[in-house]
Amino acid sequence: MDVYLVDGTYELFRHYYALPSARDKYGREVAAVRGVLASVMGMVNDSAKHIAIATDHVIESFRNQLWPGYKTSEGVEPELLAQFPILEEVLSAAGFVVWAMVEFEADDALAAAAVAAAQDERVNQVIICTPDKDLAQCVRGRRIVQRNRRTNITLDEAGIVQKFGVLPPSIPDYLALVGDAADGYPGLPGWGAKSSAAVLAKFARLESIPADYREWQVKVSNAGTLAETLCREWDRALLFRKLATLRTDIALFEDVGQLLWEGPTPAFAALSANLKAAQTKVNGNGPTGH
Repeated sequence: MDVYLVDGTYELFRHYYALPSARDKYGREVAAVRGVLASVMGMVNDSAKHIAIATDHVIESFRNQLWPGYKTSEGVEPELLAQFPILEEVLSAAGFVVWAMVEFEADDALAAAAVAAAQDERVNQVIICTPDKDLAQCVRGRRIVQRNRRTNITLDEAGIVQKFGVLPPSIPDYLALVGDAADGYPGLPGWGAKSSAAVLAKFARLESIPADYREWQVKVSNAGTLAETLCREWDRALLFRKLATLRTDIALFEDVGQLLWEGPTPAFAALSANLKAAQTKVNGNGPTGH
């Protein structure tokens, strides 16, 4: 069997900015919910059977206590935030397993589920459906892969190396150096994608990088300055790596068979009818792209 793990937060954002506004009979904005539902049902129509969706029921997580600049719900459109509980209700009623995360992030749920599912001998492949860079750390060979459903590009371990220049286990170290603007931490000054990839391709982990840049034997410009920066910003580098490291110790299911989609629940008919009846508004009335 193949297991599909979907980043519901990414999907909701993607559809919110791609679709014109639509309001249900209660006056709620539901266009993105309708788009995500159609997209996930499309996966079923394409023969996906074992599916789970993770969402950030609360955007903030334990990482906000570690770094004040970490991403929050501040600045997110209220009509986008308001669709998270609606999406979770609709997808659950449609018969899908939904993990609405509060203390941890949706990305943590995807990582934990991927590790757990890959341990089951019945599983042929785990497909993590998200373009988020941090999920690249979970890819293993061709058993756990990462798929961008918007571009339909799937990356196995070789694909991750080709894209980032490092093996999946080094992704947290890589992000610690280069930063992740989407998650709100800057990385270290001067450490760009090329220099970080070149150094980590050889040493893999931050702790293995020699303090003396002359021992690197890696072709990077300003190696001395980079070494000084890493030494000066060492504690911050470790903190950023902690922010980038996804938690895989979250218990989400006991058996992968629990992820099997067996059809909608009785509650789905009314919810689906409400979404279908939502009135679409065009000519600039809907959400704007970015």
